[in-house]
Amino acid sequence: MIFTGEDNLMIGCRQGTPLAVGYGEGEMFVASDSYALAPLTKKICFLEDGDRVTVTREGARVYINDNQEVKREIRTTAQSGAIAGKGEYDHFMLKEIYEQPAVISDTLNSFIHPSTGHISIPDDILNALTSAPRITLIACGTAYYACMVAKYWFEQIARIPCEIDVASEFRYREAPMPEGGIAVFVSQSGETLDTLEALRYCKSQDQKILSIVNTIESTIERESHFVLHTLAGPEIGVASTKAFTTQITTLACLALATAHKKGSITDDKEQEMAEALRHVPTVAADFLNHDAQILEIAKQIATARDVLYLGRGSLYPIALEGALKLKEISYIHAEGYAAGEMKHGPIALIDENVPVVCIAPANDPLFEKNASNIQETVARGGKVFLISDQKGADSLKEVSTWSVATGEVHPFVAPILYAIPVQLLSYHVAVVKGTDVDQPRNLAKSVTVE
Repeated sequence: MIFTGEDNLMIGCRQGTPLAVGYGEGEMFVASDSYALAPLTKKICFLEDGDRVTVTREGARVYINDNQEVKREIRTTAQSGAIAGKGEYDHFMLKEIYEQPAVISDTLNSFIHPSTGHISIPDDILNALTSAPRITLIACGTAYYACMVAKYWFEQIARIPCEIDVASEFRYREAPMPEGGIAVFVSQSGETLDTLEALRYCKSQDQKILSIVNTIESTIERESHFVLHTLAGPEIGVASTKAFTTQITTLACLALATAHKKGSITDDKEQEMAEALRHVPTVAADFLNHDAQILEIAKQIATARDVLYLGRGSLYPIALEGALKLKEISYIHAEGYAAGEMKHGPIALIDENVPVVCIAPANDPLFEKNASNIQETVARGGKVFLISDQKGADSLKEVSTWSVATGEVHPFVAPILYAIPVQLLSYHVAVVKGTDVDQPRNLAKSVTVE
């Protein structure tokens, strides 16, 4: 709150949504998180629920209850004070798509043991995961799709039962939680209110809390037992790109280390999968080489009113994420489906005006089933945009209207890499349509309200 005639006073209150105070030299700041304050100061005080603060140029005083003054720690944040501009790119989103090889590499390097080359996660986290009767994964939006991918990994590789839920539904279900369970919360900002309230419910049910966040010193991090950071750096575009792929990368490292600790995979298999992870940054750079090709395809898809996305297994969440991205920034109605579910209803939507984006690499164990679903789509007049490897593109070239053929990748890391072409497709469609790519209508970067 600011007041007419009082040019040296601000009053702030925190209840539910985040609030932080920044300390400068003869100036003070109030903002929602440390990223917002990073260009201005490194001295930050995070308020707690129920705090009221009076701020002048000289400092801040915090009160609780009946105007009782309290001290809140003023800490020096590790956040970088320099947020780079767009550089040579037209939009922050495109810049952040192209930063993915570098930030995935940074994230991987934070988990790779320098001497052994194996994935290394702190023992207290692995002990909590391997001893848990069930892992509960909770998030919102794009981060929820990262959790969907992780469910496949934790169940198939680590052999631990997993439940996933959107935070806004979970917090009202009053779900029974297992004794000795662990709940994993994924958030770019670390301030998403629904996710934070779901975390608090799980804590009240004696669950161990592991948060995976990008924003350092966030509320979700401060209220968790354990934390892992995705090293994506500041993400300015509202539609998440590099934060998403670093979330999946972190979850892949976590699942693989858990599987190895639990003994549910052999040493040779662990080494094979760790090697595939270490190559992801290089392969991601190769995936970006298809940008110009995807732009030409986007020009044709941009005229559609509806688009369907299909995927199977761990690529099904990537189909959901691709549809979300297209909706967010181009305003085209899009839906993602598990490919095997097409015949159970959605196939009725197929005609020559509904492009179908199929994510189907040939070395996927379910490729033949994917191919069958694609042929069913084409038989009903659908136009297919196939995103596959060269072998897959060659085998389905007769039925694909458009295709992009990537290099062959290990199925374990395919979700990380195949996120890139669907990001590029949504970006180019939005640019062709002339929408505001970085700040799409009605959306906010951090959702701190219900």
